[in-house]
Amino acid sequence: MGGHRPDEEEEEEIIIGWQEKLFSQFEVDLYQNESACQSPLDHQYRQEILKLENSGGRKNRRIFTYTDSDRYTDLEEYCQKITTSASETPSFLVERMANVRRRRQDRRGVEGSKLKSRMVTWEPSEDFIRNNHAINTPLQTMYIMADLGPYGKLGYKIHEHVLCILKVDSNGVITVKPDFTGIKGPYRIETEGEKQEHTSAWKYTIDNVSSLAQPEEEEREQRVFKDLYGRHKEYLGSLVGTDFEMITPGAFRLFVNGEVVSAQGYEYDNLYVHFFVELPATNWSSPSFQQLSGVTQTCATRSLGMDKVAYFSFPFTFEAFFLHEDESVESLPEWPVLYCKVLSLDFWQRYRVEGYGAVVLPATPGSHTLTVSTWRPVELGLVAELRRFFIGGSLELEDPSYVRIPGTFKGERLSRFGFRTETTGTVTFRLHCLQQSRAFMESTSLRKQMRSVLDRLEGFSQQSSTHNVLEAFRRARRRMQEARESLPQDLVSPTGTLA
Repeated sequence: MGGHRPDEEEEEEIIIGWQEKLFSQFEVDLYQNESACQSPLDHQYRQEILKLENSGGRKNRRIFTYTDSDRYTDLEEYCQKITTSASETPSFLVERMANVRRRRQDRRGVEGSKLKSRMVTWEPSEDFIRNNHAINTPLQTMYIMADLGPYGKLGYKIHEHVLCILKVDSNGVITVKPDFTGIKGPYRIETEGEKQEHTSAWKYTIDNVSSLAQPEEEEREQRVFKDLYGRHKEYLGSLVGTDFEMITPGAFRLFVNGEVVSAQGYEYDNLYVHFFVELPATNWSSPSFQQLSGVTQTCATRSLGMDKVAYFSFPFTFEAFFLHEDESVESLPEWPVLYCKVLSLDFWQRYRVEGYGAVVLPATPGSHTLTVSTWRPVELGLVAELRRFFIGGSLELEDPSYVRIPGTFKGERLSRFGFRTETTGTVTFRLHCLQQSRAFMESTSLRKQMRSVLDRLEGFSQQSSTHNVLEAFRRARRRMQEARESLPQDLVSPTGTLA
């Protein structure tokens, strides 16, 4: 550090270690008076100062330090302005945080393992609010200071200035403020003298002069880190366990973490969704404790553009097992289906069916977002709509799986002739699918066999979307054949000639 005035120029350079105490002229004058010593730390400082005086005095002149044990806090550090406005007033949080001294404190052990009886403090005190309002990470702090008073008039508090603040938190993060000078120019401090026309300009640099670690120390540090990481790995392994849950050979496990995200486009407010998963009757099963249905909470809607959206964020989970027994190629395995029923509930506890929907679960693992379009059955006439509006209630499906092809249906064709419906809104699901099978880690034949099964399962999941196209093609082909039969044979016969 160097200072410059018209009548004075001096320099001082000193090497300071972490938490090394260097006394200022003010502390030397203070602790030489035994009556000023009140704490054990004060008496310790007095003994050290007396030893320094007997051994020739201090090695420092203007530069000194405040360690973590000293009763010093830089108020400017905690009262810094947030904006550049000259008329800024500190907020409530800034005023409260200005009184928080983040120092490492001795933590008392908890008596036994008994939990606190009071989980909620209904009437917190000001100290309780100040100590618990923000995360208070323990810190060890050290201040490198400078007494920039006039020459020959050292030892006054008003002339003390902070040169550098060093902090180390409980995670081992070191903070140096301001940073090491490096290739940048020196930092500058200007002070006013006794007369306003007299000012002093001080320049100082901060350099890291710590010695580089020796190869033996680096190797020892690497061994310590390796041992630490090894113990942490063992700890994580103990939490997970050593026995990985395996399924029986030839079985396929489907695990789904799902979420009912939202519903939108419905007529009434206060919506809730009843959903369930239907497993195919053949080859599929689920644990006896598994719950394959659920009901969300009632959720009010909010406007989003032209629609009203209800955000549920309702989580659910389930798992199912598929055991492939038929090896023939002609056998087409089926995939689970997710059904949903949207209802509304008003102030008078009147509920109305807003729509039914269904979707085949994805056959590929990963994250999927599915939007299910819904419809509801309707009656003709104004009376049915008046009944729905005033007293609630409406037509309901006796079997919700009637949305698709019911699992109990055994015929070849399912007729919905005369069944009137009305398109309503949509329900959004977010599914995270996991698949497990021993065939995934087996080789050759078993892996190919399970892959063919999965391919056919994926093909079945797409069957619902292509079913309508195939049906339309069959109807068109049948009408073409009927029209062909009604034509005269001479027009249809390839041997006929034109007159």
